Amino acid sequence: MFTILRSISAAKILILLTILASLLSFAKFDHCRNTNWAAPDSYVHACYSDIPILFGARSLDTHQWAYKGGANAVEYPVVMGSVMWATSWIGSSVAHAEKNYFDFNAILIALLFIFSVLIVWKIRPEYAYLSALSPGVIAALYINWDLWGIVTMMLAIYYFDRQRLTLSSSLMALSIATKFFPVFLLLPIAIILWRKEDGRKVFKYLSTTFIVWLAINLPVMLTTPQGWWHFYKLNLDRGSDWGSLWYSLTLLGVHIRYLNYLTMATLLVVLVGMLVFLLEVERPPKLAEVSFILLAATLCIGKVYSPQYVLWLVPLAVIALRRRGHLLAFWVWQAGEMIYHLAIWQHLALVSGAHFGLPEGGYALASLIRIASCSYFIAVLVRYALKTPPMQAYIPQSRADFLLGAGSSYP
Repeated sequence: MFTILRSISAAKILILLTILASLLSFAKFDHCRNTNWAAPDSYVHACYSDIPILFGARSLDTHQWAYKGGANAVEYPVVMGSVMWATSWIGSSVAHAEKNYFDFNAILIALLFIFSVLIVWKIRPEYAYLSALSPGVIAALYINWDLWGIVTMMLAIYYFDRQRLTLSSSLMALSIATKFFPVFLLLPIAIILWRKEDGRKVFKYLSTTFIVWLAINLPVMLTTPQGWWHFYKLNLDRGSDWGSLWYSLTLLGVHIRYLNYLTMATLLVVLVGMLVFLLEVERPPKLAEVSFILLAATLCIGKVYSPQYVLWLVPLAVIALRRRGHLLAFWVWQAGEMIYHLAIWQHLALVSGAHFGLPEGGYALASLIRIASCSYFIAVLVRYALKTPPMQAYIPQSRADFLLGAGSSYP
């Protein structure tokens, strides 16, 4: 009973910390709320958000269906686009519709943030506070709708490591249909199950994920195919973009030819490296251990590396922490994220007409520092995993364990 009460108290403290972080982040964006997100002011004050900008730019202010606009359709998978459209009906008929739209979405994001932190707490309770108080998270919380996909991804990881595979695969499909990043986690999922000599479960997990993903996408694919395809076409055709390694090299004078082939080749190298890593560790690892390594690596070599992507990586980083020695690498990475967060907005301020800002060379350097700090953190985790037997999972004895916090996921 004492353990249960202590766990409930810990959860309450964690919720309060998460609420505090949400309010701090909201205060950061408040200047832009009061100046209607005008550029370059929104960049100078580092409070830019896609939420109010896309409200008008994608005709959500007139309640146009998110995928009806063809080339002007929202540039996200169907779940996120549906959220963007559905929330446009709240308070948009009154004055300050753009501000109301941001505020309502911010409330939902804050609630999702609290839930995501509680999931992290169930998996790695001793470090869960990091997922709430990480500077990168506070700085980027309300830039986009990413938390909608992050929560379902974290739940999918939680239930996978507890062998609730049907539930996990359904949640993974929902997350992929929200932002698509988690599709890369299907590789470690397949290898972990394969190493347990259960090919049938590999097929069942992957097929269930695909069927659920298809069921979510099919109505939009059939009714507004051009709008549905817009997200995938954009990512196939786009050149090097903000935050990426390739864009930074371009700014530094390195001419990148055949970018699509180059990014596909580097992605293949990352996936093969992950495959070798998963086969080299002594025993099949937990998905919670390896998710950060793979997703962070794929983001580092992608054609775009937006500032809000840190929201995806922080909870995965926290559940991957194995010992206190990893905290140094975690904070080195967070320092790199904050350097970039300041750099991107000051560079955009200069580009959009501000009198002062960060020139191209400084921005490129900040981008490379961010990628290098993330790569260092990945290397620390990989090195430790190869030298140390994987963690032994705590398997809950009842459904009440998730709610009452009876024990942690790892020793």
